[in-house]
Amino acid sequence: MSTVVTARSVRLFALMALGASPRLFAQQPAPQPGSAAFAPDVGQTAPDFSLPGATRFGTLKDPVKLSDYRGQTVVLAFFPKARTKG
Repeated sequence: MSTVVTARSVRLFALMALGASPRLFAQQPAPQPGSAAFAPDVGQTAPDFSLPGATRFGTLKDPVKLSDYRGQTVVLAFFPKARTKG
């Protein structure tokens, strides 16, 4: 009798494992740009990029590239309500 119970238990366990395996081994979706998962890790070098530069007198002729400041500390600041009525 215990052999029958053990065989049933093994079959039940095997069926549960097979049923759960697609959920356990499913691939995670790729991180989307702009999400926290896409951000570089702390201490990791940031990827090079360029942005239109601006001063209080207007925009700069040439874009500002991060690679121009290699080896220096760079702080990016965004002021979304600057030069608006809000």
